[in-house]
Amino acid sequence: MSWLSDTRDSYDAVAADYAEETRDLLDRLLHVRAGVVLFAELVRAIGGGPVLDVGCGPGHTTALLRELGADASGIDLSPAMIEIARREHPGARFEVGSMTDLEVADGSLAGVLAWWSLIYIPDEAVPDVLGQFRRVLRPGGVLAVGFHVGDESKLETTGDGAERVETYVHHRPPGRVTGWVREAGFTVEAQHLLDPDGPKPGAIVFARRPEASPH
Repeated sequence: MSWLSDTRDSYDAVAADYAEETRDLLDRLLHVRAGVVLFAELVRAIGGGPVLDVGCGPGHTTALLRELGADASGIDLSPAMIEIARREHPGARFEVGSMTDLEVADGSLAGVLAWWSLIYIPDEAVPDVLGQFRRVLRPGGVLAVGFHVGDESKLETTGDGAERVETYVHHRPPGRVTGWVREAGFTVEAQHLLDPDGPKPGAIVFARRPEASPH
């Protein structure tokens, strides 16, 4: 899957700059920060437990979750990003990994946060990724997905010359994402639109793996 290696290589190339540029992002984008806070509250409301920040990058969001009392760890495709995350947030656990094949036990997590990371997954692979999320969440577990809103795939270029890497970033209508989430076996609980009148609209979908049916 070349899109996986393209995503990894592009973030390896810009890891240091990206970490610096996004260091205060959650302080600047308060509506996005509120989504992280709500996710932590939803996990606390079900008694807590481990949560996974999938596509954690340099670990800033994982660190915020831990400040909010969540037992949060992070995974990312990019070894360079994980190196930065481990260095800057030594109290947290970070591993190189892919959301397409989570090395996490079934039903072991209270929450999964995919914060603008599904945007690199092509449409045909999203259902399997959401199936991974459902597999690792315990019944009642919380899923939060943040993404760019639109209906196009944009080719973004990182680096130049021999180091040039091109990666598709997928912008999607919220209804398409919530449809995929439902089809993966989740109950959708809320959908928040972010900056709908601005140049870079986004959305957050909150969902839950249903409790096991009594027999």
